[in-house]
Amino acid sequence: MNYALTRRRFIEHSAILGGALGTTSLLAAQPAADEHKPLKPIGKAKGINPGRVVWVHDPQVLDWQGPSDGRWYQGGRTKQGRVDGMLLRAVCELTGQSKLADAWDKLFRHFNTARGKDAGYTPGEKIAIKPNWVGMIWREGNVDPQTYRLIRRQDYMNTAPQMILALLRQLTSIGVKQADITVCDTLAYLVHEYYEILHGEFPDVQYVDYAGKFGRIQVKPSQTPLYWSCRPQGKLQDYLPECFAEARYLINFAALKAHGATGVTLCGKNHFGSLIRWPVQQGYYDMHSHSFSQKTRLYREQVDLFGHEHLDGKTVLYLIDGLFSGKHPMDHLPRRFNLPPFGGNWPCSLLASQDPVAIDSVGYDFLRSEFDDFPRRPGVDDYLHEAALANDPPSGTAYDPHNPTAQKRLASLGVHEHWNNPAERKYSRNLGTGEGIELVAVSMAARAGNA
Repeated sequence: MNYALTRRRFIEHSAILGGALGTTSLLAAQPAADEHKPLKPIGKAKGINPGRVVWVHDPQVLDWQGPSDGRWYQGGRTKQGRVDGMLLRAVCELTGQSKLADAWDKLFRHFNTARGKDAGYTPGEKIAIKPNWVGMIWREGNVDPQTYRLIRRQDYMNTAPQMILALLRQLTSIGVKQADITVCDTLAYLVHEYYEILHGEFPDVQYVDYAGKFGRIQVKPSQTPLYWSCRPQGKLQDYLPECFAEARYLINFAALKAHGATGVTLCGKNHFGSLIRWPVQQGYYDMHSHSFSQKTRLYREQVDLFGHEHLDGKTVLYLIDGLFSGKHPMDHLPRRFNLPPFGGNWPCSLLASQDPVAIDSVGYDFLRSEFDDFPRRPGVDDYLHEAALANDPPSGTAYDPHNPTAQKRLASLGVHEHWNNPAERKYSRNLGTGEGIELVAVSMAARAGNA
């Protein structure tokens, strides 16, 4: 049996037919059951500016017309200088600082102060970056394992190497040594097409991938366990990757995508690639068991992943690459956005936050407003309800991913609400009506410079 093909077809068919996962039909315009009304925030906002999510939009960042115009990540089609500018504005607006070094110092100091340490970044501390490189997963057949070259989905909407490059430039500019930075998606082959862009400028960064060929480092498990709060019996124990367990800080760099089974795939689902095994690998707990369900008030795997002390507990910054978007796994190519202000262009966006629930809530609102199918299914934002109220979730689950049996419930992991409408994109803090999300929109359309 071709497992990769079978799984892909399963997701595609279930998304289209709606029956394989206990669904009924695609009711595109139907909101999620038990969905909280807009502007009614739940949970506790996190961050220097609590609940703040920065959205940077630069329609000039891409000069790519589609697959007939070469690859979007090659030949300057993604303008590195403008990507650098987007990330600069994102971290400065997030922290309220005008200088990059001050912004990062605020991020590190806020993180450490919350954990009882009054300090910024200390040289020698390790930082792990988790991109979403699902288009390069080893079992999907998109990469030739002998050559490490893409043979399918060459223009897939992975976290862009230019986004990772911009992040590496920032971190090294504030004194982080290359050797103390790890870039890792545990299930991906880090293909030459991306590696050459990254390694060419940062040869001493630790590039960790599934197989460890061609100068990459093969991912290894640690002795740090993760326990699923639904308490499955008779399953193999999950352990976090060594590079995550050893890191002092983590940066979650997800991608803005709809998903045929979960509805959306953002920072929460990005951690499905943070364990060294296939999400549905035989013998292990099936990570799709509840995440694919269209029910509500249900245990959600994303909450355990968000809430683990070596994942969310180490995350200093959440980012969502929205240069491109689409629907996984159906789309082999990105989709243009029609929602204003995109006007039929690529999304050309970047989201940043210190609050994992808030940033996924904003990503969800964008996707739900743009697409009339998968993100609108019932239960799509149920994991955000569970995460926001992790201390007392609607499902009644005792979330504790650190122990074999629940001993100490997770606290709220962030704040969740929906914007007032797709045109204004206002949340409760924007309107002064509540202590939920604040969306800071930054347009870079008029900024000069193309490099």
